[in-house]
Amino acid sequence: MISKIEMIKKEVSKVVVGQEKMIDSLLIALLCEGHILIEGVPGLAKTTTVNALAKSLGLNFKRAQFTPDLLPSDILGAEIYDPQNNSFKIKKGPIFTNLLLADEINRAPAKVQSALLEVMQEKQVTLGDATFKLEPPFFVMATQNPVEQEGVYQLPEAQLDRFMLKLVVDYNTKAEELEIARRISSGNFQEIKSVITHEDLEELKAAVKNIHVDPEVEEYMIELVSATRNPSEYGLDDIKDYIQFGASPRVSIDMFKAVKAMAFMRGKDFVTPVDVAFIAKELMRHRIVLTYEAEAEGITTDEIIKKVLQTVAIP
Repeated sequence: MISKIEMIKKEVSKVVVGQEKMIDSLLIALLCEGHILIEGVPGLAKTTTVNALAKSLGLNFKRAQFTPDLLPSDILGAEIYDPQNNSFKIKKGPIFTNLLLADEINRAPAKVQSALLEVMQEKQVTLGDATFKLEPPFFVMATQNPVEQEGVYQLPEAQLDRFMLKLVVDYNTKAEELEIARRISSGNFQEIKSVITHEDLEELKAAVKNIHVDPEVEEYMIELVSATRNPSEYGLDDIKDYIQFGASPRVSIDMFKAVKAMAFMRGKDFVTPVDVAFIAKELMRHRIVLTYEAEAEGITTDEIIKKVLQTVAIP
């Protein structure tokens, strides 16, 4: 089964240079039926990666550019009056796809963000009196630009909590950027082929669910989440004043799923604490609310998570 994952990565690498962490995170979210939020400056191949992934999986892909004047109907669709038949008909929006790229989601107003919530959580769209179930798999990859200052609507905690992972993407290395520039200037890109079927994807999901997690590792994951809520109980008095709200219960649920996918992609049939530590930041960084004191001192959620990982006893 792991060979199918390698085939997908090989196809994506035809057009994407580097960014292994982003590709792995996308695959983890897809195998766990979660959604992913990616933060990074423009030009880091976020759109290209999702498009390449969709092609290699043989799935439908649509991209929606979010702007301050966007309406919910621009994403979901709407009822359109048909004068010939004197009736209304449904015009479906870009949300009706397998992989949706919500580009610069933090530029969309609250109405659009809330409309996206039902779709992400319930995998269904309500238009007028009708409710439409989305064809599985359905996966949202949202991006946000950290340098935007104008026309930006901060995502509320309730919406951030719907994303399984939040990935912070950095620049490529100099060698990778040289290879990117050479490929684009020469137009030397290979065609991406679909390498697995829908049935193969379902088999991969089933294989992930069968990965073994020892009870001690399960307890360790719960201890990590609990330490963000009650740091004093774990001897973390130095960070207790920096945390306003700890990680939500969805973190525990998503962590139990994601670590299985992490172990599976590393060719193992069981989960170790290393798998947990490898993906802990992506799972929790957007679900811990810091105090004003932490922001004033420049403390980040990544630093809080790192301290928790160093303190909680490993089984």
